[in-house]
Amino acid sequence: MCALTMGLVDRLKAIGPGALVAAAFVGPGTVTTASVLGAEYAYVLVWTIAFSILATMVLQEMSARLGLITSEGLGEAFRSEFENPLAKGATVALVVSAIGIGTAAFQTGNIVGGAAGLATITGVSENVWGPLMGLVAAALLWTGNYKLIERVFVGLVVVMGLAFVINAIMVRPDLGALGSGLVPTIPDGSAYLIAGLIGTTVVGYNLFLHASTVQERWDGAGDLAECRTDTIAMVAVGGVITTSIVVTAAAVFPEGTQIADVGEMADQLEPVFGGYALTLFAIGLFAAGFTSSMSAPLAGAYATAGALGWERDLQSTRFRAIWGTILGVGIVFSALDYNPVEVIVFAQVANGLLLPILAVFLIYAMNNDELLGEYTNSTLQNVLGGLVTLVVIGIGLQTLYDVLIL
Repeated sequence: MCALTMGLVDRLKAIGPGALVAAAFVGPGTVTTASVLGAEYAYVLVWTIAFSILATMVLQEMSARLGLITSEGLGEAFRSEFENPLAKGATVALVVSAIGIGTAAFQTGNIVGGAAGLATITGVSENVWGPLMGLVAAALLWTGNYKLIERVFVGLVVVMGLAFVINAIMVRPDLGALGSGLVPTIPDGSAYLIAGLIGTTVVGYNLFLHASTVQERWDGAGDLAECRTDTIAMVAVGGVITTSIVVTAAAVFPEGTQIADVGEMADQLEPVFGGYALTLFAIGLFAAGFTSSMSAPLAGAYATAGALGWERDLQSTRFRAIWGTILGVGIVFSALDYNPVEVIVFAQVANGLLLPILAVFLIYAMNNDELLGEYTNSTLQNVLGGLVTLVVIGIGLQTLYDVLIL
């Protein structure tokens, strides 16, 4: 028993970079999408979460393994694989625009989402909490202390998880109906939501973030087992959190209800389940927004610095300038109560195009014997990666179609 307990403790100590990945994809966007999905379709689309989490595990494990074995970030790997100047230039431009500009565009939503949680608890305006929250995030990133940043992420993921999971338990979900939701079905009109949930879970910039942060935590191939435990465990935790949000929304709204944002769900919680449920939801929303407001600039900095061939040092001036610009955009827009819709639309299209490219490149790189030696993909990993790639290609086409139609 003691040996088993010690083994579990050792596994828990391995938790680290995976928490950043989970915190990055469970942001205000995921909270909103999951709430809408639960309100409209109850448990019918829970299978979408299961698929999204499996897909995220597959791609994030590859990205983490690439970073750990090669000691390179994903941006550097991109640069090294393309010798043609035009191809390399186009790749760098796509990465910088999709990840750098994209994270800046989404940053406003991250900050405003977290501020909305604090506003619900305190009654103080989001326009006040937003800039303050952004400045606290900037102060933490400015320390350049990866261990401190990681601990903050782990702590907030725990807070976020407890808040949303306790809410889900309080609503007493129908476990039989929840289980039946794991059987894939696509109701009429649900394709957009399915693509949205998968798109907010399988996030391109997380691949850059993960490949770099594993190098901050571990030294090489000898730590691969711990790295995989961290990845699988924390991505699974993210899946539990997302499912909890769907369960809560399904409980407070009659099936088929259309909601515009999470504010409507928050309004329903207090009269139905009391102030504690509303407070827990607000705490979870704050944690989701605050962690995303740190992870998005960090991912943007790792991706942009790697693509441009700059050093990926948390304390370097250029690295700080990148995340500072991304975070600054979010702070300013959150204070002005302005939502840069056109830039966000551009970011959605760019990310939708980049993710399939990243997936294809990852599978290609993970089969390179010269690059990875004995740590190349197995047949099963290639099959799973191929299936995930087909789906993200579909999401990319869906995103492009939706934007063109609009």
